[in-house]
Amino acid sequence: MKYVYDAIIVGAGGAGLYAALEASAGAKTAVLSKLHPLRSHTGAAQGGIGAALGNLEEDKPEWHAFDTIKGGDYLADQNAVKILVEGAVEAVYHLENMGLPFSRTADGKIDQRRFGGHTRNFGEAPVMRACYAADRTGHMILQTLYQQCIKNGVHFFDEYIVMEVLIENGKCNGLVVLELATGELHTFQAKAVLFATGGFGRMYKTTSNAYANTGDGPALLARAGVPLMDMEFFQFHPTGIYGMGILITEAVRGEGGILLNRNGERFMEEYAPTLVDLAPRDMVSRAILTEIRKGNGIRGDKKIDDFVYLDASRIGREAIGKKIPDIAGFCATYLGIDIAEKPIPVQPTAHYAMGGIPTDTQGRVLRDASGAVYEGLYAAGECACVSVHGANRLGTNSLVDLIVFGKRSGREMAGFVKDAGFGPMPVSAEDGAREKLGRLADGKKGRPAWELGESMRETMMEKVGVNRTEEGMREALSILRTLREEFGEVRIAEKQGEFNTELSGVLELENLLDLACLTAASAERRTESRGAHMREDFPERNDGEWLYHSLIWLDGGKYRMDRKSVDISIFKPKPRTY
Repeated sequence: MKYVYDAIIVGAGGAGLYAALEASAGAKTAVLSKLHPLRSHTGAAQGGIGAALGNLEEDKPEWHAFDTIKGGDYLADQNAVKILVEGAVEAVYHLENMGLPFSRTADGKIDQRRFGGHTRNFGEAPVMRACYAADRTGHMILQTLYQQCIKNGVHFFDEYIVMEVLIENGKCNGLVVLELATGELHTFQAKAVLFATGGFGRMYKTTSNAYANTGDGPALLARAGVPLMDMEFFQFHPTGIYGMGILITEAVRGEGGILLNRNGERFMEEYAPTLVDLAPRDMVSRAILTEIRKGNGIRGDKKIDDFVYLDASRIGREAIGKKIPDIAGFCATYLGIDIAEKPIPVQPTAHYAMGGIPTDTQGRVLRDASGAVYEGLYAAGECACVSVHGANRLGTNSLVDLIVFGKRSGREMAGFVKDAGFGPMPVSAEDGAREKLGRLADGKKGRPAWELGESMRETMMEKVGVNRTEEGMREALSILRTLREEFGEVRIAEKQGEFNTELSGVLELENLLDLACLTAASAERRTESRGAHMREDFPERNDGEWLYHSLIWLDGGKYRMDRKSVDISIFKPKPRTY
């Protein structure tokens, strides 16, 4: 079946829904998602959205911009950051006006709290900048935007997987899509397509990411010849539940929780004397692992590494119930502990991709380092790289990115489709996808997909994790390339078309394998330490050689690389101390 829309958004998280809301004001708009929108991973964002409202203490967008640039180790494009922090204030008030139930101060203003890396007066001390709805902020954003999209007449196609992007002569004309409910293929013709498919933390063994976070958008576009940018930078959140990776929001530390080693010492005082437990995430993650290497971790069981404690008891039972109730519930359910009385065992968990599909500040996808763009192709959210996070994203800035650039991209699409025409759709558009599905179900005996996935996740966790070395990443790249080749032998046993979860899992594994290879190759090339990319063999930041964005293309079984300049027009790079 063929569908025709002016604008199509792939992905129904915060960025996709905001883009759809804006695009639908002037265009026939559809959203394709492999999940129901309210199950999108934005709903897992707990602690808040950063905006310099100044409701509890003085704050300025300029301070927010400085923190974002410094926190990103000066790899963020600074005029894009300026758009981010100024747009944050407008977007938060827009969400409030649409009905988002923010937590409130006693006088009725949007409440705010501290978060890691956010400061007043250019690094002087922590500041209350995170606007929040208890510890359900992301879920409230999803609810609010979804309701508004329904009101605006956006068409939703839930449980559809994109198999191919139709790009011809630098113009995106549509998509080939698999309907999970029936197993049928469909073509979607569009004047403009936006990808907002989220992150790809599922390439790691221990991750805070949902099972659906398999990097579908970046992988599909990479196979279509689109470059990806800054793939070496993948953030590990310092406080995932021990052994599980389930996220314990930074808001716990923002409300007064502290990290303790086995001796009961508040060890972050040594690593970040000014911000202490609210230092940027890359610094806290490395500090935890350093403490463990020193023998100051708390011993885990034989299968899992050591951990440290996050003590939330000092927050108080009443404040816990009001400000972080879901976290208390998670810990009661998964750990059997009352966080008002006992500390939470935590360890770093793979959390957020700073890299992804390169775009300009209007969400248009870049073709190369010169800034040339694809016609009618857009990206926003975690799958995109504007770049506003640089080498390390500050807490709360993921939600800021979603709403600011989701909104801008949707507006740009609405303007574009007014004058744009539909591109040609080949009669054989579905042939490639049909051939792939036929091969996967041809009855031959192949390699079990779960074995490849397990090897990929263990390899990435061990060799391309928080701390990296040249030897480890070369080994990782060799293993990952072999796994990618062996993927050609994978077959599915389940032949039914309806809700074939084995098939969808195999398609997602292919995406993760490609992104794991691109991440390892990019990381092996960058011989410095910057933000979340920590090279034990090159421990210093090297602005002279490496102050640039990396671009990488899939080129058969090899990788082609280039570099793109970084905008440092506002704040010049300095040593990053806290």
